Amino acid sequence: MARLSAKRDILVLCQQMRRRRIKIFMALHVLVLYWLFMIRKRQLRLLREPCRYDPESRSKNLNDIIYESDILCIQQLRMDRRCFWTLCSLIAEIGGLRDTRNVKVEEMVAMFLHVLAYDEKSRSIRTDYQRSQETISRHFNNVLRAVLKLWRVLLKRPQPIMENEPEERWKWFKNCLGALDGTYIKVRVPATDKPRYRSRKNEITTNVLGACAPDMQFTYVLAGWEGSAADARVLRDALQRPNGLNVPRDCYYLVDAGYKNCDGFLAPYRALPPKRITHQQKKEELFNMRHSSARNVIERTFGLLKLRWGIIRNGSYYPIDI
Repeated sequence: MARLSAKRDILVLCQQMRRRRIKIFMALHVLVLYWLFMIRKRQLRLLREPCRYDPESRSKNLNDIIYESDILCIQQLRMDRRCFWTLCSLIAEIGGLRDTRNVKVEEMVAMFLHVLAYDEKSRSIRTDYQRSQETISRHFNNVLRAVLKLWRVLLKRPQPIMENEPEERWKWFKNCLGALDGTYIKVRVPATDKPRYRSRKNEITTNVLGACAPDMQFTYVLAGWEGSAADARVLRDALQRPNGLNVPRDCYYLVDAGYKNCDGFLAPYRALPPKRITHQQKKEELFNMRHSSARNVIERTFGLLKLRWGIIRNGSYYPIDI
């Protein structure tokens, strides 16, 4: 009996020692993990300062832009004050945007236009407007959704060229509605979609179709196609959409040689580059010269648009499905 009791005591002692070793090991393990965590935190630690927003500074900055000076308004928002207030009225009446408890419609629109003009992130303009990044991002998306509802107002209704057209470059094209072409705009897409959006210039872009009137006002825009898509494919999709591009009977758009010469679209003669001609040269060359002179209005319109709005001129930070 004494032996059994001694063995039992030894087993109990061994179990106690084992449990003690396990506890010590677990404690050491936790200490090591905590030590590694503190080292990592120290390496990644950023100097954080509390966000302090001054309502007076915010109000003064906004008033200087939209109330005091047309020059400053054009520099910051790419439009004068009259145009800005007209846009705010349209966004409120048609887009359905309303003032919130802390932010008025005009401030929302100003932040939205500032981002478009300079292709800046919310982090960059929060100092100018004294708002948090979350507030700027939220109202940017709200204004964007409201602006998309204005397409019937902002897009001009196409009017055909009349027979007595006084402008030299357009008087040769009776019943012409304007010019049509595509342009590439750099976008940000997921890595899995990059092959589809890679253009022939090896850039990640979207192929945007645009049509404009002779006065450089857009009459139709279709965005979203991959940069690898051919211009003719994008045009075919625009014609097949329920609210897509509509070309009235006996009217047409001027297009480049990348499109098919068919009803509604007038392309130049192929293999005849436009150049200065004499009276002895072929009539096809004369037609191509006049065609190019009128058709480049769409190229100038795209160029002016990219010059004014940095978000479509540069590679945008925002994803394509914003």
